[in-house]
Amino acid sequence: RSVGWIVETARPRQAPTYAAPETGQELRAETVVQIYDVQNQDKTDWYMIGMDEWVERRYVRQLEIQTTPPEGVDNNRWIDINLYEQTMAVYDNGQLVFATLIATGADPYYTRPGLFKIYQKKLTETMQGSFEADRSDYYYLENVPWTMYFDKARALHGAYWRAMWGYEQSHGCVNLSPGDAHWLYDWAKEGDYVY
Repeated sequence: RSVGWIVETARPRQAPTYAAPETGQELRAETVVQIYDVQNQDKTDWYMIGMDEWVERRYVRQLEIQTTPPEGVDNNRWIDINLYEQTMAVYDNGQLVFATLIATGADPYYTRPGLFKIYQKKLTETMQGSFEADRSDYYYLENVPWTMYFDKARALHGAYWRAMWGYEQSHGCVNLSPGDAHWLYDWAKEGDYVY
């Protein structure tokens, strides 16, 4: 079955509509939920997460499991980044082995779609830069943990300064919680694919 994460406090309804009464349950951010069904009511998708429990799509980031490697992956190991859902899934030998919420590039510094390879791993890194001519977006971050470069200056890495996941927020990198980044760093090898 499909799974997802709650990204904002949500109060499930007894049916897929805001006209239905609440169940009395409150789900906090980062709660993992099963997704049993999807229905569209009043131009809004609702996820069934339990018997007579429905949550509107905007509160959930769904993990789309894709066990078939993307075209071009020849070693059956890849990291799948879903830019729409803001999720990451890790596959080894065609099996899902890890999944989490992430934070990718925000307007206008989007994370570029495509198939890449991790070309350098660094235990810690100092990151700094600016894209605006007036340098109003300048950042300087020391000891960025578990950094893995895959697209020029874009990297997968831990982001100790973030408190929310499941939203676009970075300058183009794929941000992970430090614990998730550590797991990924230990699993990944230079040459592994990032899709």
